[in-house]
Amino acid sequence: MTETVTNWAGNITYAAKELHRPHSLQALRSLVADSAAVRVLGSGHSFNEIAEPGADGVLLSLAALPAEVDVDTAARTVRVGGGVRYAELARVVHAHGLALHNMASLPHISVAGSVATGTHGSGVANGSLGSAVREVELVTADGSTVRISRGEPRFDGAVTSLGALGVVTALTLDLEPSYEVEQHVFTELPLEGLDYETVAATAYSVSLFTDWRAPGFRQVWLKRRTDQPLPDFPWASPATEALHPVPGMPAVNCTGQFGVPGPWHERLPHFRADFIPSSGAELQSEYLLPRPYASAALHALDAIRATVAPVLQTCEVRTVAADAQWLSPAYGRDTVALHFTWVEDTATVLPVVRRVEEALDGLEARPHWGKVFTVPPQELRERYPRLSDFIALAAELDPAGKFRNAFVREVLGF
Repeated sequence: MTETVTNWAGNITYAAKELHRPHSLQALRSLVADSAAVRVLGSGHSFNEIAEPGADGVLLSLAALPAEVDVDTAARTVRVGGGVRYAELARVVHAHGLALHNMASLPHISVAGSVATGTHGSGVANGSLGSAVREVELVTADGSTVRISRGEPRFDGAVTSLGALGVVTALTLDLEPSYEVEQHVFTELPLEGLDYETVAATAYSVSLFTDWRAPGFRQVWLKRRTDQPLPDFPWASPATEALHPVPGMPAVNCTGQFGVPGPWHERLPHFRADFIPSSGAELQSEYLLPRPYASAALHALDAIRATVAPVLQTCEVRTVAADAQWLSPAYGRDTVALHFTWVEDTATVLPVVRRVEEALDGLEARPHWGKVFTVPPQELRERYPRLSDFIALAAELDPAGKFRNAFVREVLGF
C-alpha cells in the first residue's frame, strides 16, 4: 500500500497490497469480484489480525459509502449501511422517537464490525448487539448481493460471521420506543461475600470495574431505565465525584453520572459520542463464560492479581443474555464477560494474557473475536457447537475462500 494503515490501537500495521475506499455499492461489488483476497477494515477497533487480508490481499474501508440510516417507524426497524458507526445511527434513530436495546461502551465503533465480532453491551436480559439484527445484506465473492433474514435456516450463521462470508453492506435492526436512562456510580464493592447474580440484576445494565490491585471492585456503574424501579444498592457507597473507568483518568469524556436522566444513547455507552478518540494507547482482551461460573472466575482472577495488576488499566465485568448466533461468544448461554484493558506493550501483556487464560481453564471461556487472546485454536473450536454448520455456510457463500484470511483459517480450522 502507498499509505500506512493501522488499527485503532496502533498495535497492528496492515500488510495488504491495496487499500480501497469505494464510493458506491457498484464499485464495491466490482472490487470484490476482481480481487483474490478481501477483508474489511471497519472502524479498526480490533486488537488482532482479524482484518488483515495478507500481503497479496485487498483491504476495504466502507467509510466512503453513503451513510445510510433508514428508519421505518411503523415497523420499528432501521436499515443501516455497512460503514455507519453507532453514534451516527443512534442520533437518527432517537430523532424518530425510537431506540436500540443496547449499545457498547464506546459509540464510535462501526455497527457492521461490532456485530460481526460478537460485540455486546450489558444487562442480564440484554442480548449482544447482534441480537437486534433481523436482516444481513452481503456482497459475496462473485460480487453479487445476498440478503439473509431472521427465520431462514442460515440466518444465525450470518450475523456473527467474522467477515468470512462476504462484505456486509447493510443490516436491518429491531428498534423499540425511545427511553431515558440514569447512571449511578458506587465505589468499593467487596469481593468477599459478593452475590454476583443479585448485583448484576440490580439495573438495566451493570458494570463492575477493578484494577485488581486489591480485592474487590473500585467502581460499580448502574444504568437504570427511568421506566424501571430505582435500584437499591446497599453493598457499596455512592461516588462523590464523577469517575472514569480507568483510575486517575479525568471523567470529562464519560457519559453523565449522579442519576441525571438522559436519552438512552447518551447513557448506555460509557463515553460521550462527541469525544472522538484518535487512537488508543491500550490493548484489550475479553473472555465470556457461562454466568454460573462468575464467582469462580472472579476468585480465580483475584488469586493472580499480583500478576495482572502491573499491566492492567482496568478490568470490567458485565453480563450478556444468551443468543442463537452460531459464532457468538454468548451462543446458547447466559454469559458473564470479563474485559481487560491493558497497557500498550504487547511483549509484556501476552504472558499475562496466557496466565489469565490458565486461571480461567475449565470455565468454558470464549474470547472476544476482536481482542487479544492466545487460546489454542483446537480448544477454541471445541467451545462452538455450531462451528461445522458455519464452515458449511462459508463454503456455500465463498467456495474459494476469498474472505478467509490467516486469522480465520487458524481459529476456525478451514
